[in-house]
Amino acid sequence: MRYLINFILNIPLITLILLNEANAHSITSNSSGFGSGFSHPILGLDHFLVMLGIGIWGAQMGGRRMWSLPVSFPLVMCIGAIISISNILIFIYVEHIIALSVIILGLFIFLKWFPNEIIALLIISFFAIFHGYAHGNEIPKAIDPLSFIVGFVISTGLIHLVGILLGYILNNFYDGKISRLLGIFIFISGVFLILRNYF
Repeated sequence: MRYLINFILNIPLITLILLNEANAHSITSNSSGFGSGFSHPILGLDHFLVMLGIGIWGAQMGGRRMWSLPVSFPLVMCIGAIISISNILIFIYVEHIIALSVIILGLFIFLKWFPNEIIALLIISFFAIFHGYAHGNEIPKAIDPLSFIVGFVISTGLIHLVGILLGYILNNFYDGKISRLLGIFIFISGVFLILRNYF
């Protein structure tokens, strides 16, 4: 338990380091297909925090929402990727909305907001469309687009699972205050991401 608390208290420092070093949507030149797709949500701090946050928020709410949100997000993300690849629609302010999704999810976790399941699904689906669209912009750069999609969907699911487990464990300590503290860290990270998009 002591090690877990120490890790959580160091999250702001880890986040600041990642914000300085990570390019949110970069794919390494020596990676392609599945490897690029799998690493994309992990290396992109904005993607990572939202997917982790959805798991934590779902765990806070409990019940069916603990699984319906994380399962729906990657599915809707695929729709966003298809929109991007096919150029059916051209989205603007994609990076800003993705950063905003980090801020909003952090706020939801901090406030322990438990909306109706349909409302929660509509909110995360809106975010998922933009996250998927950003991933879709990278797919043409991959040698194997289908493997890229499979990679980022699997990676997204694993990050959601980590968030669910983390949220479930932390909700049992100090009346969920540590989970809410994580929400503050996610919120602050989103503010940094928004500022990075403007400056």
